Amino acid sequence: MKRRALPALALIGAVGLAAGGCSDPTAGDSGSGGSDAKQAAVDPTARLDGVKLTMWTAQNTVDAPEQVIDAFEKATGAEVDTQAIPDLYEQNVPTKLASGDRPDLMFWQPSISTLPFVQPKQNLLTLDGEPWEAKLGGTERTLGMIDGKRYAAIVTSPAMLGVYYNKDVFRKAGLSEKDFPKSYDELLALGHEVVDRTDAAAFYEAGGDKWPLQWQMQLQLTDLDQRWWADLNAGKKKWTDPVVVGAIKKYKDKLLDAGLAQKNYRTGTFTGQADALWKGKVGMVLNVTSFQSQLQAKYSPAEIDEKIGWFPVANSSATGLYSPDQTNGVVAFKTGDDKRQNAARQFLAFWLGPDYADYIKAMKIPSVQPSVPTPDGLPETSKAQVAALPKAIGVFQAKAIVAPDTHLYLADMIFGKKSPQQVAQAIQDQFAQVAKAQGAPGF
Repeated sequence: MKRRALPALALIGAVGLAAGGCSDPTAGDSGSGGSDAKQAAVDPTARLDGVKLTMWTAQNTVDAPEQVIDAFEKATGAEVDTQAIPDLYEQNVPTKLASGDRPDLMFWQPSISTLPFVQPKQNLLTLDGEPWEAKLGGTERTLGMIDGKRYAAIVTSPAMLGVYYNKDVFRKAGLSEKDFPKSYDELLALGHEVVDRTDAAAFYEAGGDKWPLQWQMQLQLTDLDQRWWADLNAGKKKWTDPVVVGAIKKYKDKLLDAGLAQKNYRTGTFTGQADALWKGKVGMVLNVTSFQSQLQAKYSPAEIDEKIGWFPVANSSATGLYSPDQTNGVVAFKTGDDKRQNAARQFLAFWLGPDYADYIKAMKIPSVQPSVPTPDGLPETSKAQVAALPKAIGVFQAKAIVAPDTHLYLADMIFGKKSPQQVAQAIQDQFAQVAKAQGAPGF
C-alpha cells in the first residue's frame, strides 16, 4: 500500500462532522452497556453461530483480511462482511461515521495523527489488557494508543523507511557495505559517488505521484527529540523552525539542484521508481515498505536478493524510520450491541492468537509478535527491515498530532511555486488549522 500523508485540509470538515455526530465528547469511556469495562478474556474459537460482523477497509486493502476472516468463520460459525470504503479512505470514513453509519471493525492507521479523526474516546472500544497486547514487539506496542489507552490492535508491522539500492550499480561505483552511510550528509556523498562513477542517477524522486517527496525531508528531522515534538503539538514550536526550513532547503539545494535525482524527477512515479532501480538507471530509492511490496509482486525473493539491497539511515545515524499505515491497525466500534462487540473482541483475539502464524505466512509479511517467527522465504531486504525495526525512529506521522500535506507543498517547490520558507509556512498553517479544528490545546 502507498504511504502518503493524509489529506489534512479536506479532513477539517470531516472532523467537525464526526465530533457533531458522536456522543458528548466530555463523556467517559464507559460506552454503551458498559462495553469498555474490564472484561474477562474471550475464547478465540468459541461458537458464534448467527453473529454477523461488518469490517470496513480501503479499496486497495479489501483482500488483506481475507485469510483471517475465512479461518475465523470456519472456527466460530460467525460471518464477517468486508465493505470497501471509496477513496480517499481517511476522508470518507469520518464522514460516514458522522452520518451515523459504523462498522464493527475497521482498518485504521494507529498513529496519534490519524486515530483522532474517528473520535476514539466516543466511538471505539478500548482494548487495554487484551491477551495479544503483551505479545507485541516494542515498536508495535507504542502504536494504537491515545492518552494512555489502547484503541487499535496491531496486526502488521509499520512500514520501514530506508534506502533500496541496486547492487550492480553499487559494484560499478566500487561501493560495498562498508560504504553504507551513517548520516544524511554521508547519504548525499554516496549519491555523488554513484553519479561520478556510473551512468546512473543517484536517486529517483517521484514528483508525479508527489507522496514520496516527503521522505528526504523526513530523514533530516530524526534528531528532533521528544520535547520538540511535544512543544510542536502544544503550539509552542512551529514547522517554520530553522531546522525544518533547513531540511527542506538541503533537499532542494544539495540533492535536486545538485543533480543527484533522475532528470524527470518532477514527473517521476512510484511504479517508475521500481522499474528504474531494477534496471540500474538509478542507484538508490528512498521509500517505505510499499516499495518492497511492489518488487515482491513482480519478482521472486531470489531475484530480489540478486539485484536489490536495503540499508537504514537517519540524519546522524545508521537508523531506519518506521511509518504507520492503514493496514497496521484494526479498531473495534461501540455499536450498542454487546453480542457483536464481544464477537469483535473475539475476532481480534483469534487474529492475533491461534491464527496469527497462518495469517503472516499467507500475507508473506513480518511478524509483530517476537514469539511468532517471521515466515521463511522473505527477501533479504525484508529481513533487513525486520532487524532495523526495534531501533527505528518514528516519522512525523507517528509524532505530530496532525500530519500535514507536506508532499503537496514540496511538489510546489520542485515546480518553482514555493521557496523552502514558503513550504514550511504552508505546512505550519495547515497544521495549526487542523489542530484547532480538532480542539487541540494551544491552538
